Amino acid sequence: MEKTQILPLGENVLVAPEKPEKKTSAGIYLPESASSERSQLGKVIAVGESDKIKVKAGQKVIFKLYGGEEVTVDGEKYLISNYKDILAVIR
Repeated sequence: MEKTQILPLGENVLVAPEKPEKKTSAGIYLPESASSERSQLGKVIAVGESDKIKVKAGQKVIFKLYGGEEVTVDGEKYLISNYKDILAVIR
């Protein structure tokens, strides 16, 4: 089966959020219910056609905690948000 491609429109950016760490630095495994907040780190998958967007596909970014819309496609979770919701690029 071919993987679905998502192409954001306009000033939107598609980000694949990082999955939260399930193991602490002390080696303790945490259940999924222990983490109530979603990740603010992710990898840019695709960008809209606007010239205002300064990030590129493949870059690791920090985005607003409650910005954007979560979508699930083919079992994978993504975040579609406005380019203004991206706060920084991690190098």
